[in-house]
Amino acid sequence: MMNDALKKLEELLEKEQFEKIKAISNPYLHSFLAEWIEWLEPSKVYVCTDSEYDEEYVRWKALYYGEEKMLETPRHTVHYDNYYDQARDKQNTKLLVPKGINLPFLNTMDREEGLREIKEIMKGIMRGKELFIGFFVLGPKNSVFTIPAVQLTDSAYVMHSEFLLYRKGYEEFKRLGPTRNFLKFVHSAGELDERKTSKNLDKRRIYIDLVDETVYSANTQYGGNTIGLKKLAFRLTIQRAVREGWLSEHMFLMRVNGPNGRKTYFTGAYPSMCGKTSTAMIPWENIVGDDLVFIKNLDGVARAVNVEIGVFGIIEGINQKDDPIIWQVLHSPVEIIFSNVLVKDGKPYWNGMGIEIPDEGENHSGKWWRGKRDAEGKEIPPSHKNARFTVRLEAFPNLDREALENPCGVEVGGMIFGGRDPDTWPPVRESFNWDHGVITMGAALESETTAATLGKEGVRAFNPMSILDFLSVHIGDYLRNYLEFGRKLKKTPKIFAVNYFLRENGQWLNEKLDKAVWLKWMELRVHNDVGAIETPIGYIPRYEDLKVLFRQVLNKDYSREDYEKQFKIRVPELLAKIDRIWKIYEPIDNIPEELFQELEKERKRILEAREKYGDYISPFALEK
Repeated sequence: MMNDALKKLEELLEKEQFEKIKAISNPYLHSFLAEWIEWLEPSKVYVCTDSEYDEEYVRWKALYYGEEKMLETPRHTVHYDNYYDQARDKQNTKLLVPKGINLPFLNTMDREEGLREIKEIMKGIMRGKELFIGFFVLGPKNSVFTIPAVQLTDSAYVMHSEFLLYRKGYEEFKRLGPTRNFLKFVHSAGELDERKTSKNLDKRRIYIDLVDETVYSANTQYGGNTIGLKKLAFRLTIQRAVREGWLSEHMFLMRVNGPNGRKTYFTGAYPSMCGKTSTAMIPWENIVGDDLVFIKNLDGVARAVNVEIGVFGIIEGINQKDDPIIWQVLHSPVEIIFSNVLVKDGKPYWNGMGIEIPDEGENHSGKWWRGKRDAEGKEIPPSHKNARFTVRLEAFPNLDREALENPCGVEVGGMIFGGRDPDTWPPVRESFNWDHGVITMGAALESETTAATLGKEGVRAFNPMSILDFLSVHIGDYLRNYLEFGRKLKKTPKIFAVNYFLRENGQWLNEKLDKAVWLKWMELRVHNDVGAIETPIGYIPRYEDLKVLFRQVLNKDYSREDYEKQFKIRVPELLAKIDRIWKIYEPIDNIPEELFQELEKERKRILEAREKYGDYISPFALEK
């Protein structure tokens, strides 16, 4: 016997599409779909199963509706977002919370008010448009990590992107039956202009309902605002993780290859434009994922999976010399969506690609020529700083395929935290223990701001665990869960901090590929294969070990002078940082006491070292 929602769906859908939904025995799903299809009023509905035909249908519709255009290389397409819809809209991305809930740092809104507003904006928003319904899973299928999700969107580009980025989940929904345990996403690009980009940006809203685990997104196309399973789902999974005692993190997952065929897995949290993807893509190491991970305690061991199966990567600066693997992928006839790049004669171009860029073409501003200015008088570059490429990980020759699909995940040997820090942290260091790393490396992370979020660039921003933009719980609860997670492990991953952006007199102190050496050193430290120098802020490498690694890994000399500049302990800057972090957390209720204890212990160690060695301490002075 059909429930009322299923009867409603039978009225709303063509028979073939209805049968696809009916095959999923889940009344909670049926109710959700019936309510929203009726509310959005699409002219047509297409339900995507896991079939290749349905994926091809979405690909074709992205071209047919003009949201994507073909490029010269087979299977390459380009998508443009509105000129003013080029990054995550932090101002209009709001967490809908019940009255009386206080979440510091986070952009919250009364839930009832937010639902009223978004429903009003989305009423009939899909008239004359086609609604695509897609089923996906976060994490490997049929695993302790699996979280199912359903996406409603009138953008074939968004659905196409999700097919590239996530595992198909229609059969998983059928297998799971009547569960409430799925995430829900409702998106409409809204009215489109002549370039097929979202027109009504004044009504751009991204509202995240934490109670019902549903995200509503309207009048925007930029992937970070619309691809439900990416950073929108991330807010919901963070809440789940804190509630259930595991970690949902903004981290890459990669394999670093040690001596004698040893495989060691690392996670890494870096804010946008801080070297996260380029670290995960070091040519002689192996990528598992570049952005989001779930980490769970399985039998006392921290094990991690990549939430995704694709990359939604920043393309700016990717060049053949520094990023050979990504470069190779971007020039292969694999399925790729380029977004907000310059196109000339069917070829994509982007800033910093290391080859000559044409003086005219088409980009996110429409017809482009060198020197063109926008309405504010600002010169428009060939490609947007936040231009992207979307591609499946299977296109990468260095993919660790077994780790990607292992339903039990891989053991985490080390966790890395890194930001854009011009003057304080050394290039790499190891924490004394779990609590020290979580607090002084993760919870104290800062970076210079970049183009991936709308707002000012070049400002030093506090960004604990590189998760502040996505946090959906109280920061105190998040940190407490982190600390407790480590305490419950029988085998705790080592924690490291890296900084590729030290500068002196305007000059970088490191070259771009030096990070490959820091990775090898961290891998050796996980297995206690090399010693280290104890400093007030953790363990740093010994010069002799790095000298050997620079020769082995990069085949280059590494001077004592470079080492001393990079790894000196900068006392005034480190003390200033502790003061900054302390002042940020001090006024907030519910912060774990361990945070202030760890910061105070670090301050005391730094002051004692200053008494003995002065303001700038050579690593050679600390070597025993």
